[in-house]
Amino acid sequence: MTTSNASDSALHPYTREMAMIHQVFRRESRLLAELVQDVQPADTARARILAEHWRLYSIGLHAHHTGEDEMLWPVLMPHLDLDAEQVLAMEAQHRELSDGIGEVQVLMDRWQAKALSEDRDELAEALRRHHRQLCAHLDEEERTVMPLVALHVNEKDWHAVGERGLAETPRNRLMIALGAILEDASPEERREFLARLPVPARVLWKLLGQRQYRRETDRVRGRRTRV
Repeated sequence: MTTSNASDSALHPYTREMAMIHQVFRRESRLLAELVQDVQPADTARARILAEHWRLYSIGLHAHHTGEDEMLWPVLMPHLDLDAEQVLAMEAQHRELSDGIGEVQVLMDRWQAKALSEDRDELAEALRRHHRQLCAHLDEEERTVMPLVALHVNEKDWHAVGERGLAETPRNRLMIALGAILEDASPEERREFLARLPVPARVLWKLLGQRQYRRETDRVRGRRTRV
């Protein structure tokens, strides 16, 4: 299985922006499995931190997929013929991923109560399965569907999808969401992404947002925090 990187995506701004967002879910799903596996038995304080991070991650992933299913695919489908099967495959994969997320949630709830080693190991394996399934889905979407989006979805409809995602992000998490998107971006991608933001948002990111994101990653990742 291969995993894409935002810097390797097509030059079209839609596909590049989507790849940057996908990279957040690739990274965080991988880290969650690693971080859970590192937790010492009976460390329920650490387990609660990671359970909350998982909750926020899964809410964000659900919102991302729901936005595609309800706002992006319906705009795209009328323009397609045989390629419609590729979009229908994305919807089916979203449902399969939801089932896996439900499995992880059950295991997460059980583990955080006592942080037993056997529960930790079962949970970490479920998280690794989720990561593999998610990456396979994102790879396929970027390879087969996002080029169709670039061809057929206009700027107004594309921005409507983004506005929905923004509206579903709690205000106190906006800078953290921005930091997550920018973390793995190339310098060019960072400049382009920030340039599309309103001036007040860019100022807030520079003055407060970067420190807020670093505090959050320190809290969640501990010794795995990137320098």
